[in-house]
Amino acid sequence: MIKIVIFDDHKHRREALKLMISLNKDLECIGDYEDCSNLVANLCNKPPDVVLMDIYMPGINGIEGVKLLQKHFLKTCIIMQTVFDDDDNLFNSLLAGAHGYLLKNTPTDKIVESILEVVNGGAPMTPSIARRVLAYFSKRPASNKEEFNLSIREVEILGWLVKGYSQKMVATELYLSRHTVNNHIKNIYQKLQVHNVSEAVATALQKGIV
Repeated sequence: MIKIVIFDDHKHRREALKLMISLNKDLECIGDYEDCSNLVANLCNKPPDVVLMDIYMPGINGIEGVKLLQKHFLKTCIIMQTVFDDDDNLFNSLLAGAHGYLLKNTPTDKIVESILEVVNGGAPMTPSIARRVLAYFSKRPASNKEEFNLSIREVEILGWLVKGYSQKMVATELYLSRHTVNNHIKNIYQKLQVHNVSEAVATALQKGIV
């Protein structure tokens, strides 16, 4: 059972997400909160597997919430939800360590799919957000790829991860086994000195690797 907590200042949206979760036998909502003011205290006794985090909330917003989660609950996966009207907040949440990024109008079946994906090491991202992220970071000066000693295949796989593809989707695109893709991703983590997909994507974008 995947345990989920919701942070969103809109009560109706929290209720809608709780209903969606209750309809899936593999998911359980163990808490919902209107802001991140008491995040550590709220989660300390029962850390969730996944947090659905709104970016815009009064007081401590979603970006600060991500930082708190990264500091106190490293094993918790974080999916940001945005109305998509502020590039800076979106990208700051990525750099803070969020694992996935969805629009608030994402269909419920896609939200469920993203929850299942993120607990399996994926980095779910709405395609339009992925395009916007790529466009934003493509304006930055590229670094010397050789300094990271990534192979051509590793750079290729990293490029798919930046686009929001899961390991399974990357394997399908490249006609490789998931085991092979997983091994390449482990090598990427080691060479970039990161620990998860989110950090790898953030580093790739910051450094202009892809």
